Amino acid sequence: MDERQKALLKEIVEGYIKEAKPIGSKHLCDKFKCSSATIRNEMAILESLGFIEKNHISSGRIPSERGYKYYVENLMKPKELTGEDMLKLQTIFSNQNLLVSEAIAACLEIISDITNYTSISLGKESFNNALKQISIIPLEDNKIVALVCTDKGIVKNKQFTIAKDINLKELMKTSEIINKMLIGTPIPDISERLEYEIKPIISREMEQYEAIYGIFYEAFNDFVKTQENVHVVGKSKMLAQPEYNDSDEIKRLISKLEDENSIRRIVKDDEDKNINIYIGSENEFDDNVTVIKTNYNLGGEEGTIAIIGPKRMEYDRVVGVLNILNKWLEEKGE
Repeated sequence: MDERQKALLKEIVEGYIKEAKPIGSKHLCDKFKCSSATIRNEMAILESLGFIEKNHISSGRIPSERGYKYYVENLMKPKELTGEDMLKLQTIFSNQNLLVSEAIAACLEIISDITNYTSISLGKESFNNALKQISIIPLEDNKIVALVCTDKGIVKNKQFTIAKDINLKELMKTSEIINKMLIGTPIPDISERLEYEIKPIISREMEQYEAIYGIFYEAFNDFVKTQENVHVVGKSKMLAQPEYNDSDEIKRLISKLEDENSIRRIVKDDEDKNINIYIGSENEFDDNVTVIKTNYNLGGEEGTIAIIGPKRMEYDRVVGVLNILNKWLEEKGE
């Protein structure tokens, strides 16, 4: 593309983002002081390159996914926050009493208000947590609590109701065997070691070994599952966008936003702390939205922060907000 074509594409993308209406040649003629023939020719070139496409209800043009991608990679500049929005975030950043997860949750509320899109955090305690101790605590009415502690100071508990024929002493003995053999084992690896190292031992020594094994297996498995904390803010904000005026489309997106498995597809197995933009078919959440996300790893806590909105998203504003958040996370990690 030459410079005029780039400027035209930028105007079409930003005009469509602002107005949610296809951009016609008359607007571009007025903007660039060119003849209609020149503008139509340039638009035909942009369309042939796959950067814009015709809207079926108008003679104007809208950006394609490829056009949005070129815009965010080559033409967009992150937008600076207003003083009021910056003050809201700085109030959270300066609160030393908040945990990282609490600060991020508070930031999500503000980011959702600033952008009018859905904000998501997927927090995950670092997977380098290793077993420090597992304890069995007897309660009344055939109930026990399995308490799992890690070397990073994370403690999780799960309550069980045990059958009357399960011997509490055998449960205690099994916890002692696990502590003796598995201390220092990464939590995600424990299930396999329980199966191949612990189960053969207790099967020789305990009558109800299957039920006992099941309790410990479930306690560790529950620990791994609860490492991921999903927090979604502003589900309805995105649906206020004009793209979502169809009731079936609204129901479909709401269903995905309420499905944790769908939300978790946003996370990829990478440690990239840059801001990444996945437009339409590029993201693993939904082809009709854009996902902008960044990862963090701070003080034993790691996770992903993501903004979900229409493909007609204010990319410059969202990236500007996430830049500020990333800068704070970097400073806090120093």
